Amino acid sequence: MDATPPLPLIRRVPPGVWTALAWCAATVYSFLILVRLPGEGDYGPHAFPISFSVHWLAPQWVFLAPAAVVTVAGSVLLHRRALPAAALITAGSVWGAMAMNSSEINFLQFLPVDIALCAVAAARPRRTSLTALALAVLTVAGFSAVRLLIGFAIGTSTELAVTLTAVVAWFVGHSSRQSRDHAEQLGARAADQAVITERLRIARELHDMVAHTIGIVALQAGAAHRVFDSQPARARAALGEVEAASRETLSGLRRMLGALRQAELDGQDGAEAPLHPAPGLADVERLAATTTAAGVRVEVTWEGERRPLPPDIDLSAFRIIQESVTNVVRHAGTGHCRVSVEQQESQLSIEVVDSGRGGAGGGQVAGAGYGLVGMRERVALLHGDFSAAPRPGGGFRVAARLPVPAGAR
Repeated sequence: MDATPPLPLIRRVPPGVWTALAWCAATVYSFLILVRLPGEGDYGPHAFPISFSVHWLAPQWVFLAPAAVVTVAGSVLLHRRALPAAALITAGSVWGAMAMNSSEINFLQFLPVDIALCAVAAARPRRTSLTALALAVLTVAGFSAVRLLIGFAIGTSTELAVTLTAVVAWFVGHSSRQSRDHAEQLGARAADQAVITERLRIARELHDMVAHTIGIVALQAGAAHRVFDSQPARARAALGEVEAASRETLSGLRRMLGALRQAELDGQDGAEAPLHPAPGLADVERLAATTTAAGVRVEVTWEGERRPLPPDIDLSAFRIIQESVTNVVRHAGTGHCRVSVEQQESQLSIEVVDSGRGGAGGGQVAGAGYGLVGMRERVALLHGDFSAAPRPGGGFRVAARLPVPAGAR
């Protein structure tokens, strides 16, 4: 079911229809103000009683009929040929005013031109809309100048007001165009940022998922190579660990690719993608056991009351621990590391320390690649604090503090 709200009436009706309706309304109004109802005084030489003769309309129709045709033609062309349409609508409005023996072009008679100017300024380039505005202003000025030259009176204040309404109509349309362009630019920028954010998220997940397995595979394969001849049973066990770790990572990659493909299909048919459980702090013990079996003993200590966490915090905490342990396996050159997890009511604190060569040679800093960058990005997205640096007494320390939102406590 389409949930898009309908456009307002003023947007559903084309501008050309509004200009034609405005011209008709102005013409009807010009006739009505000449009618003298019973009990009213004489309005002037052109006023007539309500029971006027239809013969009086004959001269007016001679001028009004072409004015109506010109205005309708301009209204039809408004959405395709902006400048010719604006010129026709302007000519029709002025011609209609002249047909009514008016000494001036009043606001209502110039309203079709204002609507056309607003529509042109909202939909066309600035040069086109400014040309249409200049045409309207020069028409009013020319109309007044001609009447002065032939000795007729003009309504100076009215013509100035009409010119001002044309300028205001142009500004309204131009502002609408600027607002629309700005909204489109913001939408495009938001879409680009969403794509970049999603790419970074996928990059972090792939790195954290694969890097740990590669470290375990490298350790186990090295151990199997060293004892292949002397201890075949141990070599077979190490190769079994390599196979298990590889299959687990391959399964994770398949799930991720499947989720990505399913998300693409969801955009086409509207179905919901099946969700696969993401790892969290509950998997830290399994991570420690796998790493310990590979030759690097991981000691995990828990402090505070263990309670459920929001999925994004739970996943980020696990990935930070996983990447830190992976860096220990690959770069620290030590057989032991300690993982500390402290869960408080308002925050979650993580610390991973080792006594390897991180302090002397900067092993983790120099070789971690995108690992530290990914951990820092995860913590920044959750508005937490992150630090990773060599320890003064040797080794390396990774610490992160992730705030827990009040609604999730």
